[in-house]
Amino acid sequence: MFRSRVFLLRVLAVSGVVALSMSTTSAQVAVPKPRIANLIVKVENGVDEFRKYADKREDRAKDTAEKAPKGGQARRGATESQKERAKSTKDELDDALGELNRSTNRLRRKFDATDAWIETKVEVERVVDDARKINQALARGKYGSEADRLWAVLRSAINDLAVPYGVARLGV
Repeated sequence: MFRSRVFLLRVLAVSGVVALSMSTTSAQVAVPKPRIANLIVKVENGVDEFRKYADKREDRAKDTAEKAPKGGQARRGATESQKERAKSTKDELDDALGELNRSTNRLRRKFDATDAWIETKVEVERVVDDARKINQALARGKYGSEADRLWAVLRSAINDLAVPYGVARLGV
């Protein structure tokens, strides 16, 4: 009698684990591929919008620098250390944005080439990891309300994409 109870408990434990793994898989399969494709498009569009903003911001900074008084005229310019700090901050954000763009493009290529969207989970994890770098760069720098707004939209799209894949979402 004792053996049969132990055997029954083992069978129930194994069947419970199998049921849990099946429910996770079926929840992922329940999302149709076109819905995932739409989520990817939103991320791609968000990356493009953020890239446009970053490029415009860089152009405005160059224009301002060219129009600023030269030498010891009316206004004193930035010190060399300030210029270097601004450049490194800009490079950090630009590099992170470039990495996010590349990982998003990789996701798109792999996603289009597969029938089962879940096979691209590794690429989604890369997208989220690259997005974390942008999150960190924005937290350290002062980019303004437009950057915050664009990043909030993009971060939301990335989080929406992460959910069906079971990938940890980005924090605020």
